[in-house]
Amino acid sequence: MSTCAARFSRRQIVRRMLACAVVAVLLGATAVSAQRWGWSRMPPRFPDGEPTHRLFTFTRGLYQSTHREQGGQGWYTDYPDADINFTIRLSELTHTPVGMDHRDNPDHIVVELTDPLLYDYPFLFMSDVGTVWFSSEEVDNLGTYLRKGGFLWVDDFWGPFAWEQWASEIGKVLPPGQFPIVDIPLSDPIHHGMFDVAKVPQVPSIQHFRRVGGTSTSERGPQSEEVHVRGIYDDHGRLMVLMTHNTDIADGWEREGEDYEFFYRFSVTSYAVGINFILHAMTH
Repeated sequence: MSTCAARFSRRQIVRRMLACAVVAVLLGATAVSAQRWGWSRMPPRFPDGEPTHRLFTFTRGLYQSTHREQGGQGWYTDYPDADINFTIRLSELTHTPVGMDHRDNPDHIVVELTDPLLYDYPFLFMSDVGTVWFSSEEVDNLGTYLRKGGFLWVDDFWGPFAWEQWASEIGKVLPPGQFPIVDIPLSDPIHHGMFDVAKVPQVPSIQHFRRVGGTSTSERGPQSEEVHVRGIYDDHGRLMVLMTHNTDIADGWEREGEDYEFFYRFSVTSYAVGINFILHAMTH
């Protein structure tokens, strides 16, 4: 109980118990899932025509990179393990119906931002967006997608230079004069859905974690010490774009079964944060 209590607020006993249930489920299922799914690095899994179901599908956006960041791999960062693991845990820890493919594996796809099929998937995720560059066609299509009800979460970009690159590119999609980027405080309901999250964690890559012996979580030193959770809202107050800067929430999913200390320090809270964000996006 102490592990969970350190990560979640104590205001509601029921929610503390749910948070601890994350540990129990993950500990019991990690090894089994790794054997069952047997995931490994793979080429992008693009949509094969129209979706065969309307259940939750983890959808990753494919984009072009202008350069390479230390520890990043562009759109491919954390793919596909984070996508698969999160889908499994979402199905285990909530009543959310998730899509499965014809082999009974978690359904997850990669979609190009110019693909008309993008509109069939209301949730879109992108990593390492401090390297992103959007073409004019991508700008138009992504902007239409977001204004029509799509939701984009970007994660795992570190320091001021990565932020400036991302802010410039998303500003082409959603002009900041009309759609400003704002901080999302911890008092916002998005942090208190299924779980009460007292603090959005700074999750380093497992490579950084091992390199420094777990003594530091800031991948860019003093330039990335503070985690930022920011958003862009439409004219009706709906969150269109969610940004987790100076943290790698998805690495908590991807690396859940590789290191016990990393799991306890980061994976449990990463799943709580992710589930809160997804449930909020799907219900608002």
